[in-house]
Amino acid sequence: MDEEENILFVRREPDGAITLYVDEEWAAERGANVDELVRVPIPRELFASGTVQQLREFAATYLESQNEANSSS
Repeated sequence: MDEEENILFVRREPDGAITLYVDEEWAAERGANVDELVRVPIPRELFASGTVQQLREFAATYLESQNEANSSS
């Protein structure tokens, strides 16, 4: 499965915006708290040919599904 996915590190900003990072080191260099990042698996095709907006929308949907899963458990 790892061969089919790439990983982005994601942070939801207080205003709801999604910030994407390629790795934790890059995020830290840009002042992000790496403890707030969520590791999001991105399908290979979307990672390779999707727009930044599509990646943000995918990440937002992923975060929402994780929140729903956590709140129902």
